[in-house]
Amino acid sequence: MGHRRHRFSVVMLVGSLALIAAACGKSTSTTNTTGAGGCPSGLTIGFFGALTGNNSPQLGINEANGTQLAISQFNTAHPNCHITYKAFDSQGDPAQAPQLAQNAVGDAKVVAIVGPAFSGESKVADPIFDAGGIPIITASATNPALASNGWTIFHRAVANDDAQAPAIARFVTSKLNAKKVAVVDDASAYGKGLADIVRTQLMTASVSVTSPGSIDKSHNYPSTVNAIKAAGVDAVVYGGYYQEAGPLALQLKTAGVTAAFISGDGSLDKGFVDGATVSGAEGAYLTAPAAYALTAPEDQAFVSAYTAKFSTPPALYSGEAYDATNHFLAAILAGKYTRAAINTYVSTTSYKGLLKTYSYATNGELNGTPVILVHKVVNGMIRLVGPA
Repeated sequence: MGHRRHRFSVVMLVGSLALIAAACGKSTSTTNTTGAGGCPSGLTIGFFGALTGNNSPQLGINEANGTQLAISQFNTAHPNCHITYKAFDSQGDPAQAPQLAQNAVGDAKVVAIVGPAFSGESKVADPIFDAGGIPIITASATNPALASNGWTIFHRAVANDDAQAPAIARFVTSKLNAKKVAVVDDASAYGKGLADIVRTQLMTASVSVTSPGSIDKSHNYPSTVNAIKAAGVDAVVYGGYYQEAGPLALQLKTAGVTAAFISGDGSLDKGFVDGATVSGAEGAYLTAPAAYALTAPEDQAFVSAYTAKFSTPPALYSGEAYDATNHFLAAILAGKYTRAAINTYVSTTSYKGLLKTYSYATNGELNGTPVILVHKVVNGMIRLVGPA
């Protein structure tokens, strides 16, 4: 997830932004009406991701909440520079994403997007954002190929699967000492992409790999479970989202498969435990380029504010979405009011956020050495183990 030694508490962040609040009224590079003593009226930051439906909405909600909190705090601190929040609920469905992206591009007030949240929707929405010039920062779309398309508006606030997948493979071989591994995916752009890299890494390490095929959304996987059981593997690696990971883990345990279960950030959610039940999830390992829960003392102002606003603590990628939004807001405070100006600012100006310092390479990837964290389910609770 990058370096955590550069951080802001919420109080420090708001205080530092206040020092440059005067920049709000200095630019005339917009056709919008300017409010008295403040920024152009109607400036909007959108969130793009699954908020409803069957495609892992909780991950989207985590990020949407982080986005809304940042905007709410900004508006309180800067009443003459009011920013509007707008949700684009894709339901995580690549079929719906293009039209939603067109809607965002067509709304002249939308100057930046936090998202898209998932890799599949990003693949079809990001070209539209690029054509429309809307800068984006995704907090969770980790498919490596997204950074190889030449999109000038693309920024990714976490490490991609070129870091996460090898970390999973290393963990399986060096920490679990597995010699035979089954690798399963859900055929999504994210899940298959992650699983394919893991397969390659394991085979390079001379591990025997069983690939029983992709699973669907039926939540009933007897053929997959039987193939894994027959293979006598030491570990099962699943690439995909928690809604399918939970039932798969439960059915493996019910069938008497004792192999360790490992999955990536798409499964790192309480929904995994709910779907697997406490007994089915027990002992499962879940990785991510971020922490599931923020426990450091310097994080607690954010945790408290988030919990007070949404009646639930922040979870995976809430903090990254919060930081991404504040990066956009810092651009606005610096007098950057157009899509192009905000994109240039984010692309060229580093930002000290709550979790790390965000500085982007020309392809939109984070500069710096990525860190992948391992979590484990213990008595129904997701606990941080440490770096992979």
